[in-house]
Formats: sequence, structure tokens, C-alpha cells
Amino acid sequence: LGAAIERKVKSYSQGMRQRLAIAQAMLGLPDLMVLDEPTNGLDPPQIRTMRDVLINYAKTGRTVLVSSHLLAEVEQTCTHVVVMNRGSVISSGTVRELTVAGGQTEIRVDDAGRAQSVLDAAGHDGAVIVDDGTVTVDLTDADSAVVIRELVTAGVSVRGFSQSTRLEDVFLDLVHRDTPGTVVHETDSSEDRS
Repeated sequence: LGAAIERKVKSYSQGMRQRLAIAQAMLGLPDLMVLDEPTNGLDPPQIRTMRDVLINYAKTGRTVLVSSHLLAEVEQTCTHVVVMNRGSVISSGTVRELTVAGGQTEIRVDDAGRAQSVLDAAGHDGAVIVDDGTVTVDLTDADSAVVIRELVTAGVSVRGFSQSTRLEDVFLDLVHRDTPGTVVHETDSSEDRS
């Protein structure tokens, strides 16, 4: 809190109050610390510092349970995730397990239209052209080496291949599947937590 340590707490900014509350929660070094939206009110440098503090705290053998809608932050901070929808657990596992299971793959090619045709013909349904040089497709159950070989054999030049599903994409897909007919792009989903 720097020089603000001498000021009354009611004069603190939201970020300063948030940092003070987390410091108070850490007093006594509890084995389990439960935090709700711990980065709320913090600016980017403070968020990074808070992330490091929480990760290092957990490395001491203690557990930090974070409830948050900021899935990019959850992905960078947490080792394990529990996805809930309407009060029920719909998925859980390590961040890596959940994001690898997503299977969404971006393939950069010289001819996106031809690549889409080859992928569809090979049984990789749902290939979508992003732009002239990029196709995305769900390859959850496919061997990436085989897919690249199929494209190259068909005369498509592959310039890049990346399987980087974000936790946010996985979360939205899980919640959408769990609640048929829901609008996935809602901005206020206070019942959905990670």
C-alpha cells in the first residue's frame, strides 16, 4: 500500500481496498483461502502482481480457491478448474485437460477454400474459412499429422497449424451444451462460475 498505509481505509481506491482485503485473508497463512473475483478493481500491473502472489502462495502447499468470471485470468492463475452452470458442476479437471479437449484448430494455408473441401471430404466436418489463408476446424479426435498429410497430399500448402483453445471457448461450449437454447453471448451470467 506504500505511503497510503497511514491513510484511513475509507479513502482508499477500490484496487487498494482489494489488495488490503487479500492481505488480511492471508494473515495467519490459512491452508485454504477462498477468493471471489480477487483481481476486481486492479489495474494490469497489479493483476500480474496479484497472480504471482496467489501462485506463490499455492506453491507453499496451501490451496487457493478462486471464483471468477475472468476466464483468461483463471487460465493464467489456476491449475485446476471446476465449471458450474446453474449451481451444478458440468466439468472439472486441470486447465490443460479442459483446453486440450476443446480441439479447435487453426490451419493457415495457401488456399482456404480448397483446404475446407479436403477437410470435409476426409470426414473432418465443420471446417470454417476465417479468411483467404486460414481455416478452423474441430480436430478433437484426429491426429494432427494425418490431417496435415491429407492437406499436403491434396496439393494444399500448410503454412501453420495451431491448437490453442482458450478456457473461455471451452466454458462457453460447455455451458451452451448443458443449457440447450441458451444465448451464449450474454454479458451478465452471474450463475455461471469457474
